[in-house]
Amino acid sequence: MRAVLPLFVFASSLFAGVRIGDLTNYPNTTPVSLTGYGLIVGLAGTGDGSKATFTPQSFANMMKQFGIEVAAGDLKLKNVAAVMVSCEMQPGVRRGARVDALVSSLGDATSLQGGTLLRTVLSDPWGEPVAEVQGAVSIGGFNFESTGSRVSRNHSVAGRIPNGVVLFSDGPELPAPADSFVLVLDQPDLRTSVSITKAINQQYGGAARTEDPSTVIVTMPDMYATLSDRLEFQSVIEDIQIDPAGTDKIVINERTGTIVVGTAVSLMPTAVAHGNLTVEITDMPVISQPNAFGQGETIVERQSRITVDNAGVGLKEVAGAASAGDVAKMLNSLGVSPRDMIAIFQGLKAAGALRAELVII
Repeated sequence: MRAVLPLFVFASSLFAGVRIGDLTNYPNTTPVSLTGYGLIVGLAGTGDGSKATFTPQSFANMMKQFGIEVAAGDLKLKNVAAVMVSCEMQPGVRRGARVDALVSSLGDATSLQGGTLLRTVLSDPWGEPVAEVQGAVSIGGFNFESTGSRVSRNHSVAGRIPNGVVLFSDGPELPAPADSFVLVLDQPDLRTSVSITKAINQQYGGAARTEDPSTVIVTMPDMYATLSDRLEFQSVIEDIQIDPAGTDKIVINERTGTIVVGTAVSLMPTAVAHGNLTVEITDMPVISQPNAFGQGETIVERQSRITVDNAGVGLKEVAGAASAGDVAKMLNSLGVSPRDMIAIFQGLKAAGALRAELVII
């Protein structure tokens, strides 16, 4: 199987501000999870095999609705796969809105590539049908097999149907604005919540206060009395831009090999050996002194160097500030596989050298 190198995304907040509305939400606005069971057809021989007995039973039941009687035991359905379908219904959405759906194989299908999901009803956690979904499945990759070989990219037995879900019920109601409203940060951070408060108070003096790292309370000015005015005020608050704190997380998607590195991630001096690969991070002081008769001060800075030794490839170095992004770029240039990359970051975290939270999804 040919390995596919991971994709790296380096999160940054240095070039533009971020809307307050993109960093916060309102309390009691949890989305509702919808699920359903469906069939994907049109697969090129990559559907469920004989082990998934529920697939031919489901297909036979579906055919009865069209007046065709077939015995489930006589069906050999290589072009059909049984899947679970899921999505989230956000608060405030109305009947007729469209959202994306996720599909995941239940049986032993090898790929959902090229398949089409037949009409599937989605129910809320209380068993009430609230939406339906159908459409072509996008898996964002491929999976080709022949005798003795296999070439794949990403995870081919799970996919997405963009805008495939149609709601026939309204979502949960959003709270109506009163004399004050609460902004809840998606990622609790004291610096960010204080920045939100300062940005609001610069335009509406004293209207906001920081309650805790997760909460900012905004008081409505007296001029906003009607419901329409208060909704307008909320929209203005959401459009205010701030410079949020840099993220100190590394998010790893093992399914696709994607690694997202936050801007606040840093590394301590350390060394990691993984198979034939050795990663060494060193830290040394760099002293800058003023002229003999100058009025300046002596400045001591830290300069880091990353050394990566891969057997058969040679030695490579990165001078300058050592960051997780530098390590990721270097390992990627050496052709390190996604799983080895993940193992190296986990080793750095276990050794206490990685100043970040590892999130594996």
